[in-house]
Amino acid sequence: MENLTTRGRATRLGATALGLALLLVGTLWGSDDDFPFGPFRMYSTSNPPNDPAPDTRVEGVNSTGTVVDLDQDATGIRRAEIEGQQARYAADPALLAEVADAYAERHPDAAELVEVRIVIRWHGIRAGRPTGRHTDETVVRWQASR
Repeated sequence: MENLTTRGRATRLGATALGLALLLVGTLWGSDDDFPFGPFRMYSTSNPPNDPAPDTRVEGVNSTGTVVDLDQDATGIRRAEIEGQQARYAADPALLAEVADAYAERHPDAAELVEVRIVIRWHGIRAGRPTGRHTDETVVRWQASR
């Protein structure tokens, strides 16, 4: 086995120091977008024991008035993608037309969607246990122009 040269040792120490510095900076000031150098907060935090737990869903209303669940099977769009872009949808609800388009592409014979909305179901929690009660809050709504 050969020994590392001084230059090789310095390169390895420099790379190690850089990696540790990135981890430290990411841990203190980073966000999920900086992963793996930033914290992955999804699994490192929890809600207080009496706060309601959110469950986000996307639903549509077709031209017959029927409410349609717009999950991944119906649109090809994962719920995490919707949740991750929720601020964008809130700022510009017309972006939800893309969800309606994705649904129409997968279901060409279905009635046309005239409304798409992002709904959060807040499940009641007391002392860390579900209460069995919930409330729905529509946070973003797009309606097709008629």
